[in-house]
Amino acid sequence: MAPALPLSNHTRSRMMHSSILPALLVLQAGGGGGFGSFSPFLIQVTLILAIFYFFLIRPQAQQRKKHEAALRAIKRGDQIVTFGGIVGEVVHIKELSTGEGTTARPMEDQVTIKSAESRLVVERGKIARIIGGSSAPVATKE
Repeated sequence: MAPALPLSNHTRSRMMHSSILPALLVLQAGGGGGFGSFSPFLIQVTLILAIFYFFLIRPQAQQRKKHEAALRAIKRGDQIVTFGGIVGEVVHIKELSTGEGTTARPMEDQVTIKSAESRLVVERGKIARIIGGSSAPVATKE
């Protein structure tokens, strides 16, 4: 059996055009062209975008708003977890302010937390979640 000879560029070009030609004929014979054949495609794209909005974008935006509201409500004594995994208790919140007396950005406020025997300063926006509220005082035996 003899090895197959390589095809020349002219032969490859003819083969490519011969495979494209039936596809072009089918598209042309598809009917009046214009907007009528394009509308099912637009409907599909619109449905896909609506699905993305309602199942991905909108829930994430709602979750982000809830998280930011929870971060704004942090107070002294709350147990928190940072994005780095550090668990601690809020000791102090230092709100950064601009020269006009208004707060700059609430997510850039400095929060001092106590974790074990150390104190750390983290930005409010770097807090992943709030575990619990202020710890209740420990009951003593009488």
